[in-house]
Amino acid sequence: MGVSQKWFRIVRGRFLRSSNKNIIILPRSNESEEAILSNEDFTFPTPISLVTEEDVAAIKIQAYFRGHLARRAYRALKSLVKLQALVRGVWVRKQSRIAMQCMHALVRLQVRVRARQLLGSFDKEHV
Repeated sequence: MGVSQKWFRIVRGRFLRSSNKNIIILPRSNESEEAILSNEDFTFPTPISLVTEEDVAAIKIQAYFRGHLARRAYRALKSLVKLQALVRGVWVRKQSRIAMQCMHALVRLQVRVRARQLLGSFDKEHV
């Protein structure tokens, strides 16, 4: 319970310390940047609406909650990467063990072939 409510206490604390400033939303311009820059009598657009304190509070709550979800997803992703590395490590060790067994079998086969070659040449010389 303590972990799930911790983010809310942080948000609430930030609201109590925040100042009561109004935020002005400017309208989006559909004109290209070149048209705005070339216009000599450029004036700043008038604000569409003033955002109320409740809107600011809602925006901040959403931002903090999205940050909380992003941090939780990042922690889950980190643990998933660690699990993936563990599984890959096990798989690579298994693969290298199989490769070493095959190489050992090839070496034993080569020793047998060389031994037969030597024994065969030794038998031909003494006959």
